[in-house]
Amino acid sequence: MMDIDFNEYKLRCELRGHDNDVRGICVCTDEHIATSSRDRTIRVWSLGSDDKRKYSASKILLGHTSFVGPLASIPPSEEYPEGRLVSGSMDTSVLVWNLVNGEVVQSLKGHKMQVTGVTLDDEDIVSSSADQTLRRWRNGQLVESWEAHQSPVQAVLKLPSGELISGSSDTTLKLWKGKTSLRTFTGHAEYLVFQNSSIRLWALSGEVLLEMVGHTSIVYSVDAHASGLSVSGSEDRHAKIWKDGVCVQSLEHPGCVWDAKFLESGDIVTACSDGVARVWTVRDGMIADQMEIDAFDSLISQYKLSRKKVGGMKLDELPGLDALTLPGTSDGQTKVVREGDNGVAYAWNMSEQRWDKIGEVVDGPDGVGDRPILDGAQYDFVFDVDIGDGEPIRKLPYNRSDNPYDAADKWLLKENLPVAYRQQIVDFILQNSGQKDFNFNPSFRDPFTGANAYVPGQASHTAATPAKPLYKHIPKRGVLVFDVAQYDGILKKMTEFNNTLRSDPVNTDKSMTEAEVSRVGAIVKILKDTSHYHATNFADMDIALLLKVIQAWPPAMMFPATDLVRMLVLHPHGASLLIKLVENNNDLLLDVIKKVTEDSALLANLLTTVRVLVNLFKNPSFHYWLQRHHSQILDAFSNCYSSPNKNLQLAYSTLLLNYAVLLIEKKDQEGQSQVLSAALQIAEEEAADVDSKFRSLVAIGSLMLEGLVKKIAIDFEVESIAKSAKASKEAKIVEVGSDIDLLIRQP
Repeated sequence: MMDIDFNEYKLRCELRGHDNDVRGICVCTDEHIATSSRDRTIRVWSLGSDDKRKYSASKILLGHTSFVGPLASIPPSEEYPEGRLVSGSMDTSVLVWNLVNGEVVQSLKGHKMQVTGVTLDDEDIVSSSADQTLRRWRNGQLVESWEAHQSPVQAVLKLPSGELISGSSDTTLKLWKGKTSLRTFTGHAEYLVFQNSSIRLWALSGEVLLEMVGHTSIVYSVDAHASGLSVSGSEDRHAKIWKDGVCVQSLEHPGCVWDAKFLESGDIVTACSDGVARVWTVRDGMIADQMEIDAFDSLISQYKLSRKKVGGMKLDELPGLDALTLPGTSDGQTKVVREGDNGVAYAWNMSEQRWDKIGEVVDGPDGVGDRPILDGAQYDFVFDVDIGDGEPIRKLPYNRSDNPYDAADKWLLKENLPVAYRQQIVDFILQNSGQKDFNFNPSFRDPFTGANAYVPGQASHTAATPAKPLYKHIPKRGVLVFDVAQYDGILKKMTEFNNTLRSDPVNTDKSMTEAEVSRVGAIVKILKDTSHYHATNFADMDIALLLKVIQAWPPAMMFPATDLVRMLVLHPHGASLLIKLVENNNDLLLDVIKKVTEDSALLANLLTTVRVLVNLFKNPSFHYWLQRHHSQILDAFSNCYSSPNKNLQLAYSTLLLNYAVLLIEKKDQEGQSQVLSAALQIAEEEAADVDSKFRSLVAIGSLMLEGLVKKIAIDFEVESIAKSAKASKEAKIVEVGSDIDLLIRQP
């Protein structure tokens, strides 16, 4: 291993190819690097034969169904001459890859939420997850699992001394020998192992040896080199290089630095949210051409310009000079416009009917520049207020020094809204500005009447009681069902399939008799007459007949009968017949689920079966069964979120939404966590149908508001999901995204 006398690191090359954030790095050797991405792929990069400074993509590994994060390398063996790669994903699986052909050789399933870490422990693989567990895998099989922390486990590593160490959102590190916890480390104020703006070096005795402070946001990764250098990657867009606890260089990036790793040579690889991995070097002969360095410097300048704020607003979002062609509304009104690379403030001169230039706006110290701006003026808060009734979102500005009644009255007057909204607006301001203990100022004069403010139900000088924030779409109350059916088409299809079976010597014994066909017709007649559901009954054999058809008929023919069961469970007597059969044979429905989700799963079967499960929520008699088997059910249909069929996407997202409602009621945190993880997958899916995405977002918001998983959701980037939703062109997506964003900001 070569020693490194510290010199400035410079760009060596860029690894371009991913379509989204590069999340993880694995240095297999100095010649082969693997990167994981939010685009669901892993790319293996190999050193160029012509230009030894550069790497080119040699393999793309496809198999995960959601973004890929942690990676670990298994050394070459006789069976795997190029070694293997281990990956963990948001899809809850751990995959092991053969690097010779890029194929999956092991699929390790068992985690209920995102896999956050993978490491090797001799011949075993150990994985960590947001489900709070560590799992040990040997030869493709789970050999042990244990709850390691009280919150999501963010990482797991194997120490040179042989122990495992895990870090968690519960702000602890734990040292493990097998499943035995040897020591718990506490000390960070925020998430441990990387996820806080400081970095700590610990002795195994629990003593803090060194604290490195320099990042201004969450640190996501740390790596060390034999030379004594360390490197860290952070949300603050920098990879920082440390020596003896001192930051000796900061490598600026055009986005969050998710991971940073040393090559054996001392070169550094960084993973960035702009979808590019970069290699940095101190070796003169390995530095990139000047043209590439200039292009990267230009990229950084452009990125910083796009992020530059004046008066709390991004420079590129400010209006141009043409905004000054519109007259002001009051004397002294200010407006900030963009002039070149600067923001310039103007004030309206009422007597001269013109905008007078005040001067350039710059961001002040201590976050002053981060204050929001509305109509050219800065405020402590600018709230989005949705008054419903199809009205557009209104902007409500407020400063902490304002009297909230004064602010509410002036705003209602400006927006031409009824005074009846007044107390609701005051409560909203107090809740969302953190001024729960506001005391009324008796000197206040009402702008409408000139009198002191009247606080309904209280003496004028008492404190106002804040109401809860106003959410438009959360929490979800009640469950959704699929209650429309084309009965004539179902009956026609069942008859057609039955005739086919009857004429087939091999399957004729599976066909229905004439009496059974007639009975199916009677079932349909009862189901069509919805106005008499309260008074009609099925024969005891009816549900058993349909289940017999589902179980006996070939998979390609079972879906019409499944669709009838979907409607039958909405009938009170039909539901009671089914629950009796399920109570007598608990595996009855699970066997059906297994049949329709096997390798040759057909779309029609998946769709009708998920819809049956959705409709079961309508009858409380099924709630215990649904809760008890939530893990098996959600695992069985977990791939439905990425189906190109919009109807299946919608059915699956409705299943998740109904589960969210049920498991909130049951206070089932483990179940809520699994539903949250599945709903986050849909919310992140760019190709997801609008209605499916909406229902998944409502599930997420409801689970955060009334469930037990708000902290878990925040840990796993729900803020970025809310931000993306608020940028949607679909109004209801924007609205529920705003609900979640407001919820995140609540204490």
